[in-house]
Amino acid sequence: MSDQYVPALRQRFLEDMQIKGLLPKTQTMYLRAMREFTRFLGRSPDTATSEDLRAFQLDMKERGVGAPTFNNRLTVLSFFFATTCPRPEMKGHMRYQRAAKKIPVVLSAEEVARILEAAPGPGLKYRAAFSVAYGGGLRASEVTHLKVGDLDSDRMLIRVEQGKGSKDRQVMLSPNLLGLLRDYYREARPAGWLFPGRNRVDPISTRQFNRAFGTACAFAEIKKKVSPHTLRHSFATHLLEGGTDIRVIQVLLGHAKLETTTVYTKVATKTIQDVTSPLDLLMSREAGSG
Repeated sequence: MSDQYVPALRQRFLEDMQIKGLLPKTQTMYLRAMREFTRFLGRSPDTATSEDLRAFQLDMKERGVGAPTFNNRLTVLSFFFATTCPRPEMKGHMRYQRAAKKIPVVLSAEEVARILEAAPGPGLKYRAAFSVAYGGGLRASEVTHLKVGDLDSDRMLIRVEQGKGSKDRQVMLSPNLLGLLRDYYREARPAGWLFPGRNRVDPISTRQFNRAFGTACAFAEIKKKVSPHTLRHSFATHLLEGGTDIRVIQVLLGHAKLETTTVYTKVATKTIQDVTSPLDLLMSREAGSG
């Protein structure tokens, strides 16, 4: 194989990702996984054999690569050998790992309030951004890519464009959140992106968002292991505890499957606490009959 062919293979891989409509962030993840596989091989990935693929998986296991990363890399290789370098037999040698299902960490309403109060300044920018994440159940990347025009104050909705899975959805815009965003708008006067970065042509990066959230949590003395995504988990859990139908929460979160949303039933402690034990019902019945 000529040295000139490898850049051509990478270009074809890029084009295949573009044709599939993968988001830039996803394309970066795919390229990183292919670099990892190529580094392991020590040669062009289109020359890989089934034994090479088996050895790569064994190497990942020995190095303690977690199930999510392990499976992500196999997903990338599956795409590569199905599209860029058609080798359908390679898929039969991929052994996906079963990931341990962990229940999400959730903040209490009081803890969320402390984080919002501790949002770094100057100004209301990060307090408003965190409030959008919690008030609408948005992912960090969805918050950072909001545009001013995505706010519909007439219908009290926030439009989320091209969320996970390249899907659009709408979430509620509460009166209190609208009031905060109006105060923020009068202060910052954003023109395009709702939360612009240092260069106002670009939105704030998820790295900036994460760093600001970490600072707020430190000042708020939050001891739990949290990230901005915890605000989304808390949004869903608090809605469920408040009596919102789980199918409505599924739509608000943009989950394709209801089973993805049902994980919040495991952490909705108020809902669990409010359930009457059958033992209490039995003892009440016995007391009444006596």
